[in-house]
Amino acid sequence: MRSLPTRRTVLGTGAALTAGGLLAACSEPRSADGAGGGHRYVEPDGAEVRAAEADRPKGRTEKVRLTATRTRLELGAGTSVPTWAYGDRAPGKEVRITAGSTLALTLANHLPEATSLHWHGLALRNDMDGVPALTQREIKPGADFTYRFAVTHPGTYWLHPHSGVQQDRGLYAPLIVEDPKEPLEYDKEWVVVLDDWVDGVEGSTPDGVLAELSKGMDHGDGGMDHGGMGGDDGGKDGPSASGGHGMHGMGGGSRPAGKGDKGPSRMMMGATSALLGGDAGDVKYPYYLVNGRTPQDPESFRARPGDRVRIRLVNAGGDTAFRVALGGHRMTVTHTDGYPVEHATTDALLLGMGERYDVLVTVKDGVFPLTALAEGKKAQARALLRTGGGATPSPKSRPGELDGTLLTADKLRAEGPVRLEAGRPDRTVTFKLTGSMATYDWGINGKKYDPEQRHPVTAGERVRLRFVNTTDMWHPMHLHGHTFALPDGGPRKDTSIVLPGKTLEVDFDADNPGLWMVHCHNVYHGEAGMMTVLGYRK
Repeated sequence: MRSLPTRRTVLGTGAALTAGGLLAACSEPRSADGAGGGHRYVEPDGAEVRAAEADRPKGRTEKVRLTATRTRLELGAGTSVPTWAYGDRAPGKEVRITAGSTLALTLANHLPEATSLHWHGLALRNDMDGVPALTQREIKPGADFTYRFAVTHPGTYWLHPHSGVQQDRGLYAPLIVEDPKEPLEYDKEWVVVLDDWVDGVEGSTPDGVLAELSKGMDHGDGGMDHGGMGGDDGGKDGPSASGGHGMHGMGGGSRPAGKGDKGPSRMMMGATSALLGGDAGDVKYPYYLVNGRTPQDPESFRARPGDRVRIRLVNAGGDTAFRVALGGHRMTVTHTDGYPVEHATTDALLLGMGERYDVLVTVKDGVFPLTALAEGKKAQARALLRTGGGATPSPKSRPGELDGTLLTADKLRAEGPVRLEAGRPDRTVTFKLTGSMATYDWGINGKKYDPEQRHPVTAGERVRLRFVNTTDMWHPMHLHGHTFALPDGGPRKDTSIVLPGKTLEVDFDADNPGLWMVHCHNVYHGEAGMMTVLGYRK
């Protein structure tokens, strides 16, 4: 069985979408002001999208197959959890391709519910972006779907579902696009994926977590942690089978917890961070991981003293910002969100959910912790760097670099060739971030996500996005299908933190037609409703 019976290549997508009732060429979906405005929008598989894809270099085709399935994962130190993952590992096996090539990845769905696949950070054709009910039909259980598109820009990216809160299980993997003219010189490369983990621990599932959060802060069950996470030892809770149900599409609401959602309260209170402007997060995770391992049984990277190492950092977490440092070393930042920046040296970095940074490090002799502090949550994840003999640092050791110089994206500048040329915006779109933890009514401009409500833009425009955070929490805001530029020659990014009470203005050129999501990359804020759509007008 296939979700799209005729789908072997990109041809035929339009018929499948239209037959499914997701797109109607003669309809006039609502503009953001609710008035309709007479706009007709480019369809995800429309002529404009096909034309944009035709202009991209295709190169050789790399074929990959992924299977989304139920499995049991070992997180280290005897900790085993039932979850969903790509194959039998989390993160899933790295997908690596050269810029200028075509990726043809078939996702087979062996899960008990529908799923999808989003390519976080890639400027790709719209009908391959992987958002059910907007750009594709969901992939039903037992079906498969082939995503085929040209990959044009090198960098560090990742892939995950865009179906409910599935991303907060084990369904994620790094996507590395190599530069055929790589300008950096280094001896080794590590891909480091950071995550916060709750699925399968004492019966918890992300759907159960969302169901609890959706009741609001005032309806907690008494199990809330008013002091944040206590320690970083990961606990010794025995896992039990999870029977939660995911949500199809990005529905702006929660289903009731399934019968298997019998875990303890996961609502976090009292987690604070000055770096994040106050409240650090909603969810009390039992584990924090580097490349799927707990701090007690970490992954070890090996090198020789003096080696120059490129580290690609990805925050795949659901609700946690990570402050990252390598004990005994300083890091030179070379890229953020796939795009090069003027090199800057720092002790530590802060990554919101969905953000990526590439750094270079010349490694010393010994054993050093690569530590990812769960910002504001009194816990940490780690891996180890081994270049020689020496004692292994304690899982609870805290490198002094975490409290040293910390670099945030606003302090970086885009490298000249990728710097967005200065110019006045043709259009400004204001996204007021709204809602609260008390009622868990997260939204944009006071509204929950509705895929039929679009903010119109026109191809060729310079667009300014104004993120106005009226809430008491920070939000990592992500734009699909494009990169934007931070002000004053700042870096090119697709995900940026907007602190509480602050306004962030970013610019991008509307050069990739289609229907593109803008949303908070806190999995639970997004699914509760903090998402909307930019629509290219015909």
